[in-house]
Amino acid sequence: MLPDVSELQLLFALLNNQHFGGEIPAHRIAYNGRFSNLAGRIVYKPPLIELSRKHFEKHPDALRETLLHEMIHAWLHARGENAGHGAAFKRKMRELGLRSVYHDLGSVVPRKESPRRFILRCDRCTMELLRKRRPPAKVSCGRCSPRRFDARYPLRVLEVVETRELAEGRAAQRLPR
Repeated sequence: MLPDVSELQLLFALLNNQHFGGEIPAHRIAYNGRFSNLAGRIVYKPPLIELSRKHFEKHPDALRETLLHEMIHAWLHARGENAGHGAAFKRKMRELGLRSVYHDLGSVVPRKESPRRFILRCDRCTMELLRKRRPPAKVSCGRCSPRRFDARYPLRVLEVVETRELAEGRAAQRLPR
């Protein structure tokens, strides 16, 4: 069972004192149920560390290591150093016994994957884009007018209402196997 948010806050404080001399400013620790590829993420303003609930339900033993990873980012940021995965980051990782910058938890399937899809089509240049979310009411073609919304180049929004697999035919024969 995963620790609740208050237990995560205590773990953050413990690890901060134990490995960073208490140098990391307070961060809110939260779970993010939408993460499918990320195990964790840090946001500096407001100070927040988000952890993937879906990943750690399957791999609870990786939670502490991921929290430490995000805390290294926070520690470097608090010191005014480059908070990316550079030499200082890797040095601190080795000091803490962490193996890799990347996690090997794989990606997880979203709990409620929506089958809805939208096609945005420009009648002028014939560009088409596929989107999972319905776009805002006013959206224009970025290829025809790369600036903000331009009513002269609107994108038509089409909702995909049915998908079906193609039978073996000319199109399927051209696909690489």
